[in-house]
Amino acid sequence: MSLADATWTGPLAVRPTFRGAFSRLYLSEMRLTLRRRRNVALLGVLAVVPVFIGIAVKISTPHNGDGPDFIGQVSNNGLFLVFTALTVALPLFLPLVIGVVSGDSIAGEAGGGTLRYLLTVPVTRGRLLAVKTLGVASYTAIGVLIVTGVGLVLGGILFGLHDVILLSGDTVSLGNGLLRTLLVAAYVTVALFGLAAGGVFVSTLTENAIAAMATTIGLAVFSALLDAVPQLRRIHGVLLTHNWLGFGELLRGQVDRAALLRWSALHLAYAAVFLSLAWARLTTKDVTS
Repeated sequence: MSLADATWTGPLAVRPTFRGAFSRLYLSEMRLTLRRRRNVALLGVLAVVPVFIGIAVKISTPHNGDGPDFIGQVSNNGLFLVFTALTVALPLFLPLVIGVVSGDSIAGEAGGGTLRYLLTVPVTRGRLLAVKTLGVASYTAIGVLIVTGVGLVLGGILFGLHDVILLSGDTVSLGNGLLRTLLVAAYVTVALFGLAAGGVFVSTLTENAIAAMATTIGLAVFSALLDAVPQLRRIHGVLLTHNWLGFGELLRGQVDRAALLRWSALHLAYAAVFLSLAWARLTTKDVTS
């Protein structure tokens, strides 16, 4: 039991209020996360993805049918470099980055012997979990925005930004295309939050950060493997990774909003289950380090 849990007990106990304590703890968590060289290097890897694709397309126009559907559009409109980069990064690079950061969130503190020092007044276990979760979610959003931002800037430089010809054949203005790009980034962030929440849960189960990272990445890999087996198509719709590329729906003239909301709800449901398990584990865990 932590000091925070032991201090406020009894029916007449009143917890003191500390204005701004949560925001200060969150800002401290983000500074710690973004100052770690490993985490900065991982963001650098994500930034390289659109750069590599953009240069490759610039020096060699892809043949019809090669690569993701978006690649054929990149040379005509740099905006499609964003969608292609996200398509390439989603199966491996983004899950790897998120798995490392979320798996280290609690297990890294426990393994380093600092977890029990964090659980002191006024930091309760629930507040600590909330801050860690928010920090992981923020880092996830930053990773997606880096891929999006670098792809947008580089795409504009190499190929220019023009009115967008959607996958359905409709043409929309550049402003509408930029709005759709923002919605794509938001959808991908929500989709990946389910995995990030799973990493936070796994991180509460062990003091070995490496094991937590590997298990989190394994969740994505295992889900992708199940999704690749045709005989299991009945469960494909509820797999963690199945609808990660569903943002393509936003690149059609008639967007199926019901499908996007259903897929987003599934991702958030995964997050809710994982975070509930993480809370149950952390609030009952005997913290000794």
